[in-house]
Amino acid sequence: MATVVIMPKQGQSVESCILTEFKKKKGDTVSEGDILFAYETDKASFEEEAKVSGTVLDIFFDDGDEIPVLTNVMVIGNPGESTEEFRPGGSAPAAAETPAAQPAASAAPTAATPTPTAAPTPSAPVTAPASPASGISPRARVLAEKEAVNVSTLNGTGPKGRIIERDVRAAMAATPKLTPLAKEIAKETGAAVPSTGTGLAGMVKGGDLGALKNAVYSSDSEIKPLTNMRKLIAKAMYASLQNSAQLTHHLSADARRILELREKVKKAMANGYPTNITLNDMVCLAVIKALKQFPQVNSHFLGDSMRLFSKVHLGLAVDTERGLMVPTVKNADDLSIQGLSNQLKEVAAACKKGAIDPDLLSPEAASFTVSNLGNYGVEIFTPVINLPQSAILGVNTIVPRPKDLGGGVYGFVPHIGLSLTYDHRALDGGEATRFLKQIAIEIENLDFEL
Repeated sequence: MATVVIMPKQGQSVESCILTEFKKKKGDTVSEGDILFAYETDKASFEEEAKVSGTVLDIFFDDGDEIPVLTNVMVIGNPGESTEEFRPGGSAPAAAETPAAQPAASAAPTAATPTPTAAPTPSAPVTAPASPASGISPRARVLAEKEAVNVSTLNGTGPKGRIIERDVRAAMAATPKLTPLAKEIAKETGAAVPSTGTGLAGMVKGGDLGALKNAVYSSDSEIKPLTNMRKLIAKAMYASLQNSAQLTHHLSADARRILELREKVKKAMANGYPTNITLNDMVCLAVIKALKQFPQVNSHFLGDSMRLFSKVHLGLAVDTERGLMVPTVKNADDLSIQGLSNQLKEVAAACKKGAIDPDLLSPEAASFTVSNLGNYGVEIFTPVINLPQSAILGVNTIVPRPKDLGGGVYGFVPHIGLSLTYDHRALDGGEATRFLKQIAIEIENLDFEL
């Protein structure tokens, strides 16, 4: 009996996953426990194991496709069994809910009424095909890549709007022909295709798309596609800057107190103290204390309203090999310095292993975020808000600065830089400044028991 494999749902906030790599192909024999494919969502990566043994009868997507959760991905069964009833776009909902689908209970795929296919407009850039939310058949994808057709402009006529081969061919018929060089330039550079070219019968030539005239200079660069992770980060950063009124205030705090506490921690660890409390842990504790005094900052800006949190859910920017991740420590204000330190280390380690709970990576999970670049020697920077949060704190390196020590005596004192970016729609400049100053006060007067 054929068994359908679905895209798992990882966390309540996850609606789709990017299938990064198929480990098995059509016709392969699999055993229970074999890895079928790898996928990622919200910057966490996972692998799907086979629940049954058999043969891979069909695969409905390609590497790199973004697939809605609970969607049928592939079918495992005995050679010769039908798989059409499981194909996404057909009416076989039970297949996504049970390990072994019943073909007899599945309705036949509904035939979609063909709709006019939208051809690329002359001014639209022709780039390598993307992955539309409605899906694209493998044959259509291969043809679109070969002929440099931008599938994002097409209206699919397959089941549930799926783009199929005839849609791509219709788009090809509505645009001028391209020379082989022009196709390569269109695919690699995204150059706009004119309505008519300078070649015979209006054929578009490489020169019409801005082909490089000197071959010597055409080899000094290459075009590399973005990774799925980079696309997610780029989309989030762009949306944050486009959809908020961001402003950054910079201030430094006397770091002598936290450096003194850090030395005490090191000595305590030599005598068996179990937790390596870092300077970042101390700054995060100071931030939590300040947020409790400024609840307006511990919030989400929702356009025409604000969500004010009574608890502090602290986000921490973590640099990983796969890109920037921001996991959340829930109810951070309930934790001691030791508990906070352990929790921050735990979520950071989970991110680096790719095993973090996707719900903890959602921007809505945190009420405020800290991004620390001090270890890299950064003296000042402008962090970008993780919307819909109202603000984010950037922590800089410690540098010596002159300070009045009293009695007309000045000396160089270690100061830690603090950079607060806030959404001016949610917070006024005065309130943001007072909050940032309160963080400095908390850092300069921090105390805890070891």
